[in-house]
Amino acid sequence: MKRYAYSLLALIMLLPVSCSRNNGSSDPDAQQLFMGENIAVAPTVYGKVKGYILRDIYHFMGIPYGASTEGKNRFMPPCPPEPWDEVLPCVYFPTSAPQVVRYSRNSESYSAFVDRWNYDEIGEDCLRLNVWTPALDGNKRPVIVWLHGGGFSSGNSIEQNGYGGENLARYGDIVFCSVNHRLNAFGFSDFSAVGGEAFKNSGNVGLLDIIAALEWIRDNIANFGGDPGNVTIIGQSGGGSKVSAIATMPAAKGLVHKAVALSGNSIKAGNPEFSAGLGACILEEAGLQPSQINQLQEMPWEEYLALANRAATKFNSRMEGLGIRGGFGPVADGTVLPAEIYFSADDPSIPDIPMIYCTTFHEWNPNRDRPELEDVSLEEVTENLKEHYADKALEIVAAYAGQFPDKKPIEIWALISSSRVNVVRAANTKLQQQSPVYVAWFGWQPPLFDGRLRAFHCIDICFWFCNTDLMVTHTGGGKEPRMLSRKMADALLRFMRTGNPNGGSLPFWPEYTIGKGETMVLNTHPEVVNDPDREARLVLERAM
Repeated sequence: MKRYAYSLLALIMLLPVSCSRNNGSSDPDAQQLFMGENIAVAPTVYGKVKGYILRDIYHFMGIPYGASTEGKNRFMPPCPPEPWDEVLPCVYFPTSAPQVVRYSRNSESYSAFVDRWNYDEIGEDCLRLNVWTPALDGNKRPVIVWLHGGGFSSGNSIEQNGYGGENLARYGDIVFCSVNHRLNAFGFSDFSAVGGEAFKNSGNVGLLDIIAALEWIRDNIANFGGDPGNVTIIGQSGGGSKVSAIATMPAAKGLVHKAVALSGNSIKAGNPEFSAGLGACILEEAGLQPSQINQLQEMPWEEYLALANRAATKFNSRMEGLGIRGGFGPVADGTVLPAEIYFSADDPSIPDIPMIYCTTFHEWNPNRDRPELEDVSLEEVTENLKEHYADKALEIVAAYAGQFPDKKPIEIWALISSSRVNVVRAANTKLQQQSPVYVAWFGWQPPLFDGRLRAFHCIDICFWFCNTDLMVTHTGGGKEPRMLSRKMADALLRFMRTGNPNGGSLPFWPEYTIGKGETMVLNTHPEVVNDPDREARLVLERAM
């Protein structure tokens, strides 16, 4: 099955770079792209790979870190790829994990215009990663590993152009990696209760894929100019939740050294009884006995995904009366993931690493595509929120309007919908351990769609990665977002190197504490504010 993306080379050759100390060749009329039989060739433990050099940065796309997950490997922990003898070309978008792609990309879609979704091949040979590096030498550069969003059900490592690592690799002299891994029913179908020992880890193989990618980085990244002893994981939305999970997995200890969770976080994995029940429901939907799980492994992936999604819908319907709902995601099995709350100070088997948490002001702004809501009244905001908060809606709106008197009603609505309750809870939980925690709140708003985009979910990614001029449909481009991007990238690079974001061009960023709630507010003029939404947030938290 194919989903056609923009031509990679056409795209990357036309788009500008940003946040850069130099843009590759100092002569804009000189050759920018280099590809040939003996250009950009690097060894791995499985065989040599060949990429290309663009603007003096080496690009390798879709390097195998695991074998295909089809057939007998479906639902199983990842296996190493088969070694190869010839030099393997790694020059194009890697295969995305099986999923239903629901993003509109028609000519009338504003969402397609803004987000520029990239998809190509979709299939089970998806355990691939990408590498951007300034040189194939012996230097030990810090390594950053991007975990994409899309919950645990969709997405890929280069889903948006802003996910690219070229500019940050150049600006910071670091190695940038990004990972595809199994998702949805392929990564998290829990057959441990019905399938026995062979399927004991089936509910978490999507996370074990990421561990396999990190092991590949440990074993190979030195050949790409990187330091396997200094690896930072970073993810946004569902990727932020992946970061939270990986950062508390015993298998990740020694593989990751810092972590950054953007607009997504978690402090506990899913209920194992629910996930086991869902696994049994899949078998029931297929009309199979536990001894016949292998027939699920033999189905075409499209057929299995449709079957599993039908089963999930039926199982959720059964659980609705119990107030329980869920889907395919990590399982608190007590082995791969802790059975209880993440980041326990009493468990020496799990990592204890510095973390940054960041969310945006208006993650889920309700009028991005609805201009008629721009001049909504506070009374109308209250009426709309009653669906979720019933008679508490009036108190919640009053609390936010009181704490943010300069904000329009539509902005109050967005702040409530995008509350920081969960990220503050996550940061407080992480403080059980000894390593420092830093918290940020991104508020910069692009001058697009008459200002309606605001600081929306995903906007900050391109700022961290020096890609504001790549993602002009998120930022508008130009000097103002580029200058904020440089400050944020400086902080990220310092954090990668030392575990502390200070020393760059941002103001001093103190460690987060429960008492003060120190938060770096990222805007045109960044500043630290102590727990900037505390009073209103506590009112909302009590109503949730």
